[in-house]
Amino acid sequence: MNSNTIIRRVYSKIQERLFRGKAMLILGPRQVGKSTLCDYVLNKTGQPFFYLNGDDADVRSELSETSATRLRAIIGSHKLVFIDEAQRIPNVGLTLKIFVDRLKDVQVIATGSSAFDLANLSNEPLTGRKYEFFLFPLSFGELVDHHGLLEEKRLIEHRLIFGSYPEIITRQGEEEELLKLVSGSYLYKDLLMLEQIKKPVLLEKLLKALALQLGNEVNYHELGQIVGADKNTVEKYLDLLEKAFVIFIVPAFNRNLRNELKKGKKIYFFDCGIRNAILGNFNPLINRTDVGALWENYFLVERMKYQAYQGVDAKFYFWRTTAQQEIDFVEESGGKLTAFECKWSSKAKVKFPLPFTEAYPEAKLIIANANNFEKSLGID
Repeated sequence: MNSNTIIRRVYSKIQERLFRGKAMLILGPRQVGKSTLCDYVLNKTGQPFFYLNGDDADVRSELSETSATRLRAIIGSHKLVFIDEAQRIPNVGLTLKIFVDRLKDVQVIATGSSAFDLANLSNEPLTGRKYEFFLFPLSFGELVDHHGLLEEKRLIEHRLIFGSYPEIITRQGEEEELLKLVSGSYLYKDLLMLEQIKKPVLLEKLLKALALQLGNEVNYHELGQIVGADKNTVEKYLDLLEKAFVIFIVPAFNRNLRNELKKGKKIYFFDCGIRNAILGNFNPLINRTDVGALWENYFLVERMKYQAYQGVDAKFYFWRTTAQQEIDFVEESGGKLTAFECKWSSKAKVKFPLPFTEAYPEAKLIIANANNFEKSLGID
C-alpha cells in the first residue's frame, strides 16, 4: 500500500480478530473498497493467502457443494483464504461453516456486495461462527484522517454532489463518468441475476422515483402508481434494493404520543453521488433545489458510519406527527435518544417541536449544519 492509501476505520478491528476460530464477513455496497481492504489486511499478516472469486464459474461450482476434504485439496497448505463476491456462490453459508468447523487452522475471509441471504443462497446459519463487518463508502472521519479536517470540510459540497466512493475520491476530474458506470447495472448486478427481478426497467424507474423523493415520506401505493406496479411488487423490489445496499429504509419513531406517525417510512441512499447519478444531476449546490435533502442524506449516513465504526448499535428513525410537526431523525442507542435537525446553512433558525421535547425530555437535541457537524462525528 502506498502513501495515498486511505486507512479504513474497521481495519484494526478485523486485524485483531484474525485466527479466533470464526469466519470473517465483510459486507457492503459494490465498489466501496471491500477487496482493497481485504488485500491490505492479508498482506499485513505477511502470510501467503489463497484467493477465490465468486464471479468465476469454476469457483461457484467447486464451493457450492463441497466437503472439508475437497476444500483442503483446493486451498492446499494455505492458512488464509479470501473469498471475494461470496454472495454469488450457492450454499455459501454451508461452505463457510465447513471452514470454521472442520478446517480449524484456516482463517477464511469473505466479502459480499449483498446480504448473503439475498437469494436464499445460505441455507446454513453461521450463528456464533462469524465476525461481521459492514463497509460503507469512505467516511468523513477516514478522509479527515487522510488529509486533514480543513481540506475535507472544504470538499463537503463536492461530497454532496459526487459522494464518497473510493474511486471518486482518488480519481478527481472523472467523477461524472465513474458515477454513471457505478450507478448503472453494475450497482444492482446481484439483483438482476435474481429470478424475482423480472423487469429491470421497473427497477430503474423505482430508483428514479426514490431519488426524486429523497428526504420525503414514501408511500408504497403511490410509488406503484408512479412506476406502474402494484404495492406488493414495489415492496419486494425495495426489500431487494435494501439487501443489495443501494438504499436503506428509515421507519417512523413512536413511543408516547397518540398523534405520532406509526407506519411512515423514508428512504435514503448509501451515497449521495449514486443518488445524483441516478437522476443525472451533478449541478453545483447553488443551482439546486434539493440541497436540504442531500445534506440530510449525507449527514445521516455519516452518523451511521461513525456509530458503526465505533461499535455502537444505533437505530435510526424519523419523527412526525399527524399535525406535520417533524424532526429529521432520531437516533436510539444505549437506551438514550438523540434528535437531529439537519440544516445546510448555519443561519437557518431551528426550533424542536414542543410535543417531542415534552414527551422525550431526556432526549439530546442537536442541530447539524455545514459548520458544526464534525462534532457529531467524533471530531472536536
